[in-house]
Amino acid sequence: MALILVIDDSLYMRGKICSILKLDGHKIIEADNGLQGLQAASANSPDCILLDIIMPGLDGLKIIKSLRDQRVDTPMIVVTADIQESTRKQCMELGASAVINKPPNEEELRRTINAILADKKETGR
Repeated sequence: MALILVIDDSLYMRGKICSILKLDGHKIIEADNGLQGLQAASANSPDCILLDIIMPGLDGLKIIKSLRDQRVDTPMIVVTADIQESTRKQCMELGASAVINKPPNEEELRRTINAILADKKETGR
C-alpha cells in the first residue's frame, strides 16, 4: 500500500491513527514532534502525511508551510481537535489536502486517505 508519515505529539492519538492505517496495510512512520516530522518527510518521501496542528516547538501549520516552501507536494491531512472554521480554512490555504477532526472517525479517515492516494496516483504527484 502506501508509506504514511504520522506526526502527532500525543502517543495515544498516534497509536489510534497508526492502528487504523496498519489494518489497511499501509507502512507507517511516526514522529512525535514537528522537527522529527520534517526530518522524516525529507528522509523518507512518504506518500501522505497526517499531522496535528498543536504541538510544542514546530506546530502543524509551520510544518505545512515549510514543506510547501520546499516545494514538497506530498498530500497532507491535518487531524486536529480544533474545530474552528478559520483554522480549517488556514490549513487548506497553506496547502493541506484535507482536515479531519480528532478523534478521527475510522471510516472518514480511511475514505479521506484512499481518495487522496487515488488522486495522487491518477495525477502522478
